[in-house]
Amino acid sequence: MSGKQSSGPLLLIVDDEEKILRFVRMNLELEGFRIITATSGIEALQRVRSVHPDLILLDVMMPDMDGFETLRLLREFSDVPVIMLTVRSDEDDIVYGLRLGADDYITKPFSIRELVSRIHAVLRRARPMVPPESAVLKIDDYLSVDYNLQEVIVGGKRAKLRPTEFRLLSVLIENAGWVVPQETLLTKVWGPEYRDETHYVRLYIAYLRKKIEPDPSNPRYIFTERGVGYRFVDFRRAAETGAGGKP
Repeated sequence: MSGKQSSGPLLLIVDDEEKILRFVRMNLELEGFRIITATSGIEALQRVRSVHPDLILLDVMMPDMDGFETLRLLREFSDVPVIMLTVRSDEDDIVYGLRLGADDYITKPFSIRELVSRIHAVLRRARPMVPPESAVLKIDDYLSVDYNLQEVIVGGKRAKLRPTEFRLLSVLIENAGWVVPQETLLTKVWGPEYRDETHYVRLYIAYLRKKIEPDPSNPRYIFTERGVGYRFVDFRRAAETGAGGKP
């Protein structure tokens, strides 16, 4: 199925309920998106391989293969942004979806205005960041950040960061030495509509620590300021004074 002629982003909607598919498709086409659909996880995976959508709206509660399993298989070959759609609002389910690689999570029933806002926010985060003049920023002898490739070089080995992880790290580095409140991180990385979604920050900080810290349980770079936010080590001052590690 193909959507109206439009130059907007191509979205894949995955839901086994035809009524919901028609409703969401009609409204999103009115917002300028191009739409394709799938009614099962298997069909969705086939569509992604053949069509390469810009974003997927993926229902959790589907027969045979639910949204979580579909997402797990999807992340084996694609980093396409995914928003999970579900009637579940339990935080454990939300965190589980995010750990599998979802970019956002919206519970039914939802308004089209809210859905469109979330779609734009996720697409915005997925866009590559404009690299600074120096493409590779050296934090110290162990950690460097490659802005062109959105990678970190950790102990001489390269590790790819997902777009949201890279944006979060970039905001922390821009404010190195200063505590960045959780609300500020949510606004700058996810968007103003996410100011109350504090579990997003906790989860992605954990992701970053696993990828950049020698010992994630004893951070060298990203410190938690309990009840306030997070602080990246003041590496510039450390380089000037010859000091390193936690200030």
